[in-house]
Amino acid sequence: MDFSDIIGQRDMAHRLAALADEDRLPHALMLCGPDGAGKMALAIALARHILDKGTFKVRGYRHPDLHFSFPTIKLKKWSAEYKPVSNDFIETWYKMLEEDGPYFSLAKWIKAMDAENQQAVITVGEANELIRQLNVKANQGGWKISIIWLPERMNLECANKMLKLIEEPPAMTLFIMVCREPEKLLDTIRSRVQRMDIRPIETGDVCAALQERRMLQADDAQYIARLAGGNWLAALEELNAGNENRLFLDYFVTLMRKAYMRDVKDLKRWSENVATLGREEQKRLLMYFLRMAREAFMYNFRKRELTYMTTDEEAFCKKFARFVNENNVLGFQELYQKAIRDIGQNANARMVFFDITMKVAVLLHTTQ
Repeated sequence: MDFSDIIGQRDMAHRLAALADEDRLPHALMLCGPDGAGKMALAIALARHILDKGTFKVRGYRHPDLHFSFPTIKLKKWSAEYKPVSNDFIETWYKMLEEDGPYFSLAKWIKAMDAENQQAVITVGEANELIRQLNVKANQGGWKISIIWLPERMNLECANKMLKLIEEPPAMTLFIMVCREPEKLLDTIRSRVQRMDIRPIETGDVCAALQERRMLQADDAQYIARLAGGNWLAALEELNAGNENRLFLDYFVTLMRKAYMRDVKDLKRWSENVATLGREEQKRLLMYFLRMAREAFMYNFRKRELTYMTTDEEAFCKKFARFVNENNVLGFQELYQKAIRDIGQNANARMVFFDITMKVAVLLHTTQ
């Protein structure tokens, strides 16, 4: 993965390369931005740009002085006291990178680890292991680079140890944090890194990549690029006929229809079905509901440039959108946002989703 392989983001790639070439890199960078914008691609390209100047070249994604840290789960075979580290899953990590490249989601990684209902975190064991790795002399006598993916998933004990490591880093060490929700990090960590915000990929760059890498016709590429909203992962999902969003649309349509009819028996069955999903998938489902509430509301304005829906989503919203209005749209948003927080805090999923069904039934009958 070189800077030339990145989809769009030319200005940021040039800026990072210049910082490295002019020896102006801070000891800790934090690349922040939405999913699918290329944060990890930029991080790996920067690492390769630096490390390839030495004796050892980056082979694929492997290099003796390049260390990856990422959220992990605890396998059943481990003791209750064991603190998982990235090296426990490193071959799975490399396999994912080699198959999918640096554009991947947390959902993809969760699936690769067979996490089931576990929520992936970065434990204090990882901080201890990273301290050990970075205090070893670099194999080629130059930089040691630590790429930390989703540092906001560090637990508190890990975050405090990482803070000390960032405050007093070993010589010739570069930390590159790849962050989606920086507000969840300790203020003290945020204050000690140089933050760079990565914007969504330009629609034109997504369109060009779809034509060059997926051999799409120009019109099809333009349509998908617009729907993707600068998210390369979303663009790829649209190419997959069985993608997750189609399943989520089915859940959404069923909920809205049964809630409108106030069919409590079927709504209970719906909530029990959704409760069987893994917690990460449940949170993505709720994020999808949140987006659909926004799209349905905006559809009422009859301005195509304001909405970003697939053909199937738009077909449903033609009749459904009128039920999302200025009197209830904020209620829908608050309902789904609260549910996302509750699921993230390990609340009982059946209770959370049944509560949603009852409140949706009320909101849908809120008149304008």
